[in-house]
Amino acid sequence: MSLVVIGSVAYDAIETPHGKRERTLGGSCTYIALSASYFAKTSIVAVVGEDFAGEDRALLADKGVGLEGLEQVPGKTFFWSGVYSADMNDRTTLQTDLNVFADFQPKLPAAYVTEPYLFLGNIQPLLQLDVRQQMSGARFAGGDTMNFWINHNREELLETIRHWDFLLINDSEARQLAGENNLRKAAQKILDLGPHTLVIKRGEYGAMLFRGDTLFIAPGYLLQDVFDPTGAGDCFAGGFVGYLAERGFDLRNGHFDIHELHRAVIYGSVMGSFCCEEFGVERFRGLSRKEIDQRFDEFRRFTAF
Repeated sequence: MSLVVIGSVAYDAIETPHGKRERTLGGSCTYIALSASYFAKTSIVAVVGEDFAGEDRALLADKGVGLEGLEQVPGKTFFWSGVYSADMNDRTTLQTDLNVFADFQPKLPAAYVTEPYLFLGNIQPLLQLDVRQQMSGARFAGGDTMNFWINHNREELLETIRHWDFLLINDSEARQLAGENNLRKAAQKILDLGPHTLVIKRGEYGAMLFRGDTLFIAPGYLLQDVFDPTGAGDCFAGGFVGYLAERGFDLRNGHFDIHELHRAVIYGSVMGSFCCEEFGVERFRGLSRKEIDQRFDEFRRFTAF
């Protein structure tokens, strides 16, 4: 089964207590697609500038990521720079240059429109809505958002997520979107907005999956060393939706195994943990599906009781 991912492809400058990188491949679309590519055929829709390196294009292609929807235009690629705190729970943004991403208008190749799975990365809500409407036949579609859109484009965002099957956001965004500090109450308010499935990411503390008929809570994977948490949430998203695409999951028919959603959360946590083990996307250069499944089995052992 095939997945289409919409979002940003970027270059990042990152500093953590373990070191720094002046220019490394990043962006939500990049992380989601690399993570999902271990489970299902994944294609991206994004824009980059003239400075986008051939070796970075090759990394995506070598992982089987479809690049027909990767548009290259005059100008520079989206750039972000940030520094993490000593415990890496907080980060300070030093620089954000949208560059060619400022005028991003997703252009879906004809072959993408009929694909069954869609993940809408963190972009302007009206752009997400336009893509969702173009892929009206997708059997499982959704995405994420951020505090900026919740604050400044709330009505557009509410109209957008009303058409989604699932929403993935972090705990602070969930509270902000719902106007409710209690996460269980916040989750119910968000489910009432349209998505049938909500995943609230809690960083190193794991994730929670909410539906009208179930609540599932999973811990985070306990790493000995966290080198760089950049992109971990996006890798979670890629693992979550990638696994469901691999399984041919169809939320609409009402005859699905709820445990598939639970396993998808665990695979999301697994992919997020691998992301943190090296800077940027470096861990994915040598990561194998065998390693992924072994860590999934570790999760199963650690949480069995």
